[in-house]
Amino acid sequence: MTTRFGRRSILQMGGGLLAASALLPRYAFAQAKTINYWHTFTSQSEQAGLDAVRALFTAAHPDITVIPENIPNPEFMAKITAAVVANTRPSVTMVSSERFQDLRAMGALTDITDRVSGWERRGDFDDSRFASITDDGKVYGVPAFTFVDWIYYRKDWFEEAGIAVPTTLAELHDAAVKLTDPAKGRYGFGLRGGPGGQNPVINMMEAFGSPVLHADGTIGLDRDKAIEGVTFYASLLKDGAAPPSAPNDGFRQIIEGFQTGQTAMIYHHTGSYQDIASKLKPGVEFGTMAIPAGPVTRVARLAYAYNTITKPEDADAAWEWIKFWGEPDAAVAFLEKTGYFPASTVAAQDQRIVGNPMYAAAAETLGFGIPQPSFPGAAGWAESTVLPAFQRVLIGDATPEQAVDEMIAGLAEASQ
Repeated sequence: MTTRFGRRSILQMGGGLLAASALLPRYAFAQAKTINYWHTFTSQSEQAGLDAVRALFTAAHPDITVIPENIPNPEFMAKITAAVVANTRPSVTMVSSERFQDLRAMGALTDITDRVSGWERRGDFDDSRFASITDDGKVYGVPAFTFVDWIYYRKDWFEEAGIAVPTTLAELHDAAVKLTDPAKGRYGFGLRGGPGGQNPVINMMEAFGSPVLHADGTIGLDRDKAIEGVTFYASLLKDGAAPPSAPNDGFRQIIEGFQTGQTAMIYHHTGSYQDIASKLKPGVEFGTMAIPAGPVTRVARLAYAYNTITKPEDADAAWEWIKFWGEPDAAVAFLEKTGYFPASTVAAQDQRIVGNPMYAAAAETLGFGIPQPSFPGAAGWAESTVLPAFQRVLIGDATPEQAVDEMIAGLAEASQ
């Protein structure tokens, strides 16, 4: 049985804020010489990538100064909400696709439909790249880069054990069990059950036939199929193929576990490529694979990060900054420092990308990957309901049935 909630009820949470935002005065789009940029980059490679893009931008626009400010992911929604209420918002904000509807509902974003339509680089982007930042025909941002889901695997371990690269989730499970040797401190899969681990749970439920967001705009879970997905994913720990620390492991733990030879596979995205390559030899010690297929469908996310104008007074200078990320040289420079894949289809054809076999799995995923489900309250539901419920399954405090029931109840609450 699938429990669904209507889009009308979901949007009610943001309706008051939208109405209030309509009363704000219209700003003159005066050119600002200094703009501030809120982003969620935290790693050294991300900072290096941002520095590379800024250097290119400064060379092209010496009259505009960009002042970046890191906003940690866990604090982002609270901080941007406070800035909107206090009218102290930044000039430009980086927005993940799953947060778009919440920010649009509170009136945090500026409609840039006309600017995008007249942009000389618009044809470099497939229409699907703008889908997650468009509502009611209005565009609110420009794609900066893409998080392409894939799996890193210890190529040398697989070859030593004579195991083929998995093409299905069942094969992934079998490979993880076979590559596990607790006596050597080795585990087949680095499961992220701690901070940031909610998205793979949602993806597993969808791979087993239970999408969250439906074509008609309603949200809901097919209880039985969602239970199958949660049961499968938790079985990687239950069957001993994941480290005992999995319920608390976040990004840094799974990356370091893979880098130091604790785990044979981790589920992440292209953004961690440079971190992995700094410790292990690409194509020799580690490889990359496209996400294996589930019993019902194959789910890998193309999670676009967008740059949006959040302070209308700075719109002209802000537009120069956000559209610059669409320049092929900027996109490739950012990828070379971070591993983050270009959103531009033109930049993705650069020889520095297509000539590198390590990016073949990402290129394959562009053909079947889909965005994260986006609806008002999506990010909060995933972080505050899905992840804690799954963690309780991992530590034995809840059954998959109980966890899925919590998720369904959380969706109902989010739609009120």
